[in-house]
Amino acid sequence: MTTDWRAASHITKVDPADPLPGNLSVLGHTDLVIVGGSDDVTEANTLATIERITAEFPQLPVWQEPYSGSHVSSDTVDAADRLSVPAVYNGDSANFVDKHVDFFTEVGQKPAELTGASLPVVGDLVQSKGRDAVTALSEKVLAEGYVVQNLDSKAAAESGVDTLYTPEQVAGAALATESFFDFPVFYVEYSGTYGGPEDVEAAAQYLDDTALFYGGGIQRAEQTEEILDAGADAVVVGDIFHEDPDRYLDTIP
Repeated sequence: MTTDWRAASHITKVDPADPLPGNLSVLGHTDLVIVGGSDDVTEANTLATIERITAEFPQLPVWQEPYSGSHVSSDTVDAADRLSVPAVYNGDSANFVDKHVDFFTEVGQKPAELTGASLPVVGDLVQSKGRDAVTALSEKVLAEGYVVQNLDSKAAAESGVDTLYTPEQVAGAALATESFFDFPVFYVEYSGTYGGPEDVEAAAQYLDDTALFYGGGIQRAEQTEEILDAGADAVVVGDIFHEDPDRYLDTIP
């Protein structure tokens, strides 16, 4: 990792299933890129997206946010600085618990993809290399405590969210993230709509070591500044990057 991600205040989320802008130079203005999505995402298009970005911006930190173990391979692990795995508090229990057990079970059961199929089969070499690969992968994993605050979003449908949190519950989730789960990131996600500073203010008061990310509906630098002033460490900008790179530049303070 070439840059301390904790210094990031502007983050761009890139969906590998969506076309990249023809001119990627706008990414020179962001601090961190997260590559991930749900619909039509594969290991191949994830890897292609990460490699395209890192080739043009070798100093820019790039994370992979996989929604399935099938999105992860030795190539994506090597190409990304981190694997950020969201745990949605207001999603259903199957999403919060079972999904992550299944995710790591799937990853742990595919050592050939993580170590390379060309290894010679000598004694326990392949088995031990598989364990080493999974250990190396786990060292890159970064857990994110998540609250999804838009019931009409793909993120809500994916994670089984049917109830929005009050600011008090957002504050409780932030406190649990830092003091109980010890996750390095707490993420308030409005996914396409602008939620304003209220949830950010509620969460920020309980976070000292955990970084606070806000995503959703950022269209202008004034909104970025409002969220940062409310206590967020970083804003996350997604759809507008794919839809209108010129307007995307307006989100940078």
